[in-house]
Parts: sequence; structure tokens; C-alpha cells
Amino acid sequence: MTFIPSKEFLIQVAAGDITGHSVVHKFGQVSVGTTLQPVTGSGFYRTPTSATALEFVSSDANDTSAGSGAREVTVVGLDGSWNEVSQTVTTNGTSAVALSTNLIRLYQWFVSSSGSYADATTGSHAGTLTIRESGGGATWTTIGIAPFAEGQSEIACYTIPTGKTGYILTVDIVADSTKRTDAVFFQRPNADDVSAPYSGAMRIVSKFLEIKGGVSLRPRAPIGPFVGPCDLGLMAEVTSGTGDIEADFELILIDD
Repeated sequence: MTFIPSKEFLIQVAAGDITGHSVVHKFGQVSVGTTLQPVTGSGFYRTPTSATALEFVSSDANDTSAGSGAREVTVVGLDGSWNEVSQTVTTNGTSAVALSTNLIRLYQWFVSSSGSYADATTGSHAGTLTIRESGGGATWTTIGIAPFAEGQSEIACYTIPTGKTGYILTVDIVADSTKRTDAVFFQRPNADDVSAPYSGAMRIVSKFLEIKGGVSLRPRAPIGPFVGPCDLGLMAEVTSGTGDIEADFELILIDD
């Protein structure tokens, strides 16, 4: 018999009351063009084949350890063994600060300490926050300040860590109502197979064509299994010009 988790069960999982289970909620927003790109605030979801040295930097000097902006950021991703790691970085304004652990994936980060008690006009950080490859290299992810300091990454992509199996619960997409938007939900199983021939070929999980407005996916049973390490996420494009798109999805993770 197919197991369909009830709302009450998922609340217990989210509360940490069900051993070996957890819920992941991913969301992102981006302005897309006529080429598929990940639905993330930066437009990127980097998927290198080995762990990469990264650094944090702000565009504003007030995002520093004694400043009025962000004083610390917390970064969550996967290390070179595809295990989830969390690290906290003390900010230093416009001077880059190295992350202590190299990452092979980065799927969430946020301001974890601020010099301001934020309100409607004052954010928890002063500038655009960026994580990039060490030495001023390629941008991996950003946290913006317009129209408000967001304080949290927007990344509608995720990589299931090793030792866990995921099932998709929901997918929601909101697109520009004046544009035809196409979106694909992709997977890359066996993401740790990094030598040709690759067993982890990317393929679609779901396809959403000619979206105008919004669309939701509510399967009767969760979609899966997706065995970690496995990349999952949403990419989108419009047929002409540019258009805004927002997407989010939920997973339930079960320890292997």
C-alpha cells in the first residue's frame, strides 16, 4: 500500500519528533531570459565535481563584526564527502573572508547576527552579500538588498546528502502573467559519480510548459525515491525578453 504522509505526521517530522525523518523547504526567485537557468537569487546553482574553496564578501563596509549590518552569516551545504555541514563566518565588510570548510554544494545561507534590530526600513544587512570562489572567483550565490535586505538565500535547488533518501511532497511555481514561461524540475542521481561514463545523467522529474500565472504539483503520493547524493531543483526560461519567476518545493528526507 502506498504511504501518503498526513499533515499531522509532517508537523511531527518538522518538529523533530520522528526519528530519522526531516522536512526540507526550498524556494527561489529570479528574472530569467530565453535560456534555462536555475531559479536562484544569483541565477546559479554550482555543481562542481570536487569540493571548492569559497569566501564571503559584502558590497558594504557596514557588514562587519562591529558594524550596523550583518555581523555573521551561516552557510549550509555539503563537504567533499557529500555530508551536510554548517559553518558560521564573521563578516569583514568589503574584505573577503574564507569559509573554513570547502564545499561541493551550497544550498542555504543566511544572516545569523546583525548590528541592527531590523524593521520595515532597516534591514539586517547593509550591502549585497556574496559567496564566491576564493581569490575573487566565480559567484556561487548572493543575498540581495532590493527592495529590502532579504537576509536569507533564495535557492530553489537542493542536493540530498549521502545517507539520506528524499521524496518530493509539493512543487509551486509563480511566473510572469505576461510571458510564456517553461520550467523543468530536474534530478541528477549518483551526483558523486564524477568520472565518465557518468551514471548520474540529469533528467527531468516534471515539466511545466507555457506557465502564465501559477501552477502547483500536489501528487497523491510523494515522488521518489531520490537517493543521496542527488541534485534536485528547478530551472526556467521565457520565450522572449525576460520574466520573473518564483518557485518552491518541499521534500521529506529519511535516513538510510
